[in-house]
Amino acid sequence: MKKEKHQAVFLDRDGTINEIVSFPDIGLLDSPLVPEQFKLHEHVPEAIRIFNHLGLLVIVVSNQPAIQKGKLTRSNFQKIREKMFNDLLKEKARIDADYYCFHMSQENCDCRKPKPGMLLQAARDLNIDLSTSYMVGDSVVDVKAGNSVGCRTFLIGTLKCDLCKLIEKEGCKPYLIVTNLLEAARIIKKEVKERKSFLTQQVQKK
Repeated sequence: MKKEKHQAVFLDRDGTINEIVSFPDIGLLDSPLVPEQFKLHEHVPEAIRIFNHLGLLVIVVSNQPAIQKGKLTRSNFQKIREKMFNDLLKEKARIDADYYCFHMSQENCDCRKPKPGMLLQAARDLNIDLSTSYMVGDSVVDVKAGNSVGCRTFLIGTLKCDLCKLIEKEGCKPYLIVTNLLEAARIIKKEVKERKSFLTQQVQKK
């Protein structure tokens, strides 16, 4: 007998789960490079609790080239990862799995978003139905990765003219643009409940 496939929500990390870090001395916004710089967005634990209560697998899929660039050590990467898990657990929110690509864009790997390698690997590892799953991120590459495997995609941002132009140029329209992860979670909650209700009705008709 075939095992029933799982629904999942794939989450980008930096900018979606945690705040982007400002480095004013070099005029850059970037990912955290030490654990002390890792700070959850305030709405994220509630959003992830919603996913947990819905029975969705919560999976982080994140490009992390800073190690290859010599900006981040393996030790600090692991400490940041542990802090993410621990900070969420303190708020009774759970991540079920996390996948990372450490390659640079010029290496042309299969795992770096916008390619869907991390999503495909998670689907194989965890028996996920990508066609009923979701991808939420703050970048066009997240939308491209999700769209390419049939996920329903949410882009965190505001619908400014420059974002509209980028979406049109890249040909990767998201299902919805939302202001933060919590807004996406509330929409997903409604859809998942409606889908479960529909499936229940179909079973009862048989």
